Amino acid sequence: MRRLLSLWAVIFSVIAFAQQGKLRKVAAVGFLNVENLFDTIRSADYIDGTKDRKNPAFHRSIPLDSVKFLQAEKYDGEWSDGLLQGKKVVRYQGGSDEFTPHSAKNYNSRVYRTKLVNEAKVISELGAQYTKTAPAVVGLIEVENRQVIEDLIKQPALAKYDYGIIHYNSYDYRGIDVALIYQKRRFTPTNTLKKELKIFNEEGKREYTRDILVVTGFLDNEKVAFFMNHWPSRRGGEAASLPKRNAAAALLKQQMDSVRAADPSTKLFAMGDFNDDPVSSSLKNYLKAQANPKDLNDTNPYLNLMYPLYKKGVASLAYQDAPNLFDQIIVSKNLISDQVTKEYSVYKAEIFAPAYLVNKEGNYKGYPF
Repeated sequence: MRRLLSLWAVIFSVIAFAQQGKLRKVAAVGFLNVENLFDTIRSADYIDGTKDRKNPAFHRSIPLDSVKFLQAEKYDGEWSDGLLQGKKVVRYQGGSDEFTPHSAKNYNSRVYRTKLVNEAKVISELGAQYTKTAPAVVGLIEVENRQVIEDLIKQPALAKYDYGIIHYNSYDYRGIDVALIYQKRRFTPTNTLKKELKIFNEEGKREYTRDILVVTGFLDNEKVAFFMNHWPSRRGGEAASLPKRNAAAALLKQQMDSVRAADPSTKLFAMGDFNDDPVSSSLKNYLKAQANPKDLNDTNPYLNLMYPLYKKGVASLAYQDAPNLFDQIIVSKNLISDQVTKEYSVYKAEIFAPAYLVNKEGNYKGYPF
């Protein structure tokens, strides 16, 4: 029996290019599951909804030892933006206990520093074979808090590119979030927000998962929008958990449609770990992500760039040797062009899997290292 694989090799790059006379501009956009990028400190969620009654999301991850210094109650009720207005509360994070020096993982400072160095190296090389530089925009999945992202972009492999950070704490039960980093000289954000995904179990009890991060702005002066996703897992079984991912797909489509309606010229990138394949109901029937560019129209304007790879049998993970391609990038039809234009269009989508990220021997030969 094989565990869910490390997703270090699951990095997708969308290379866009444009021709203006003899000049060609090129950018890489992609994402990386940084796979439980926790610091080594036990943490709690802290909400201070009294700071801004219109927006209760003064929400951050704080060291557990600092809770005793706060005038905040331990709150066991439902966590949601609306219900936390005016409240000052804390909740212990379930995932951070695993990632401390005293845990079974022995997750100490040395391990944490090594993880940062390795992940920074991978990010810096994403798409570089085409762009000759680090990616312009990178989505991150499974970050614990803003501080770990700060630590990541300060690594020597990334520091010279001057990355900015967009991150919100979510209500996820383990304490992990999605985020976006971007080269400040290439991308200028104009609006950012998180969309809370409300899902429930069979007993009707709220389950806490990751938000969808929505970012609009200008990539080399072209209007774009990014939607970072980490949909509910298949915990409890694929069929039983599917309604949760259908709900995530419906929320994502609502957000993408809203951005398109406000300005149809905006170029959209939805990416992340969808915990479903390109042919799953959530992506086909709820998001309505198309497999073929010929099927794109104003009613169905979103193309799944990973479908051709899925059809070829390419996978981003395997559980008990069953392959899946959960990690995907979906774009709007105005990013698809058969010819070189003056504006960005998709050139190539692929999984970044250099030799050093692939096991060379043993039971896991050929699997991500």
